[in-house]
Amino acid sequence: MSGHSKWATIKRKKAVLDSKRGKIFTKLIKEITIAAREGGGDPNGNPRLRLAIDNAKSQNMPQENIERAIKKATGELEGVTYHELTYEGYGPAGVALLVEVATDNKNRTVAEVRHLFSKNGGSMGETGSVAWMFDRKGIITLPAEGRKEDEVMEVVLEAGADDLSTEEDYFEVQTSVEAFETVRRALADKGFKIENASLQWIAKNLIEVKGEEAEKVLKIIEALEDVDDVQNVYSNADIVE
Repeated sequence: MSGHSKWATIKRKKAVLDSKRGKIFTKLIKEITIAAREGGGDPNGNPRLRLAIDNAKSQNMPQENIERAIKKATGELEGVTYHELTYEGYGPAGVALLVEVATDNKNRTVAEVRHLFSKNGGSMGETGSVAWMFDRKGIITLPAEGRKEDEVMEVVLEAGADDLSTEEDYFEVQTSVEAFETVRRALADKGFKIENASLQWIAKNLIEVKGEEAEKVLKIIEALEDVDDVQNVYSNADIVE
């Protein structure tokens, strides 16, 4: 099916480094907490919580950490209330940026995000200023581990996926929001190892950036991702060599 941008590969490698640093655990705990607070602590009746738990387990998060986060969200244990927000703006080379955060202090987080935009050659925009450039999609990443593309394609197409990208050592499946859970379950039932599964904002059209401009774009994205309250950063940049 489709090809793949260099940024997707960079982002995947960064996720591996994040997991080694433990930063990924913080993001996963926040997602579990928010999912349980909004939809209840039973994963069987809460698809978002079930997904968050599966992702946490794929990163080898201890079961006790997962259970503690759920109890804090449902009030069994004292915990923090996180607010989900999305900030929008432009970075270097005119690339659009969507920044998803989960924070217990909105004023602190917006000030920090605005500062990083300004410091790195970007500018924050109003709500809706760049969101229209993106579509909400389900993204499922599978390590290749000897699997053939035809094997994956047969399963995901039958389950209703939109697209399949193939890289040297992994596959990336793209779905609609509606088909996401069905495709994810179909892959799990067929014994595929799922590295990551999440709903993401995918750019409708990419802006090609290279050289110094690419370095500036990567710098602002990485600066934003390093903020403790930031869960995800999405861009319409196509980083090329």
